[in-house]
Amino acid sequence: MTQPDANTLCKSCGLCCSGHLFSWVRLNAPELDPVEKLGLNVIRNDPRQRGFTQPCPVWNGVCAVYTSPDYPRNCKSYKCKALKQLLDENITLPEALSVIQETLTLIREIEALLPASSAISFRERLISHKEYLESKGRAHEALDQEFLGKTAVLLNRYEDRFGVDDFIDYET
Repeated sequence: MTQPDANTLCKSCGLCCSGHLFSWVRLNAPELDPVEKLGLNVIRNDPRQRGFTQPCPVWNGVCAVYTSPDYPRNCKSYKCKALKQLLDENITLPEALSVIQETLTLIREIEALLPASSAISFRERLISHKEYLESKGRAHEALDQEFLGKTAVLLNRYEDRFGVDDFIDYET
């Protein structure tokens, strides 16, 4: 396994930056001002939820602030389960890339089933619609059943293949 393989995997994915895996990323208090100056949407109102919202506004297929000295600590240290497996040589780069492509395909299928929403984060829209359908018992229509089925697969995939089981954020 080489570092270029890890870079290839991360650059082909971006799910940790795009709002698909997380709704927000935690920041330490000293990071708030420098990160805000980088162009990230900082959350300050609750010390327990200090961070920045996803999707990251400086990510457009690649991170625009990756080399900045103010690059957020949690962004620097986060490694999804697929990346960890690749680094540990438990899976090959083609296998890891396949996990990413299958996940991105499933996300596109689910996005087509999501209703319009003012929420920007895919994760927020996904969970909100899932909870709405479950609470209202509205999963009788075929499209609702399809959405809930695909959402269950995606959330399991997030946990099994990416190590993400929290709806909101990650902490390293």
